[in-house]
Amino acid sequence: MNKDACFFLGKIVKKYSFKGELLIKLDTDEPDLYENLESVFIDLRGNLIPFFIESSQLHKSELLRVKFEDVDTETDADALIKSECYLPLSFLPELEDDKFYFHEIIGFSVEDINFGHVGIIKGVNDTTSQSLFEIDRNGIEILIPMNDHFINKVDKENKKIIVDTPEGLIDLYIED
Repeated sequence: MNKDACFFLGKIVKKYSFKGELLIKLDTDEPDLYENLESVFIDLRGNLIPFFIESSQLHKSELLRVKFEDVDTETDADALIKSECYLPLSFLPELEDDKFYFHEIIGFSVEDINFGHVGIIKGVNDTTSQSLFEIDRNGIEILIPMNDHFINKVDKENKKIIVDTPEGLIDLYIED
């Protein structure tokens, strides 16, 4: 299993008991969806390794208390602290038509109501306070905020997103 076929579930933040239990800080708005997992993939030195879960329960809403098979001591648990946990993309819940996961829209065409064809989405920058579409227009990178006011339509069937950006935003990137 590689990371491209998975999504980030959360990070192991600390031990919970002397019996190898750990707490995973979940990166989700719906933690209860992940309370009864059979297994997760843990990133150990760049490799995703499956770990099977003996028991789990939600702890303080965003933490998942987990007991992994064969992790029975504090030393075993210490080796996993700060490790990232992943699940296959197939575990993601289905979204409504106008909602999307970032990985789904890579390769989508972007069209602006006033400007016309903008380019192809190459990625999403979510490291800023507002996520940005990273769009390639013939080798020029154009960044458009992923703002609900700018997104008019998400057409998953035709792999197209129609936006209505403020006048001049796209021109900032393409005019010399």
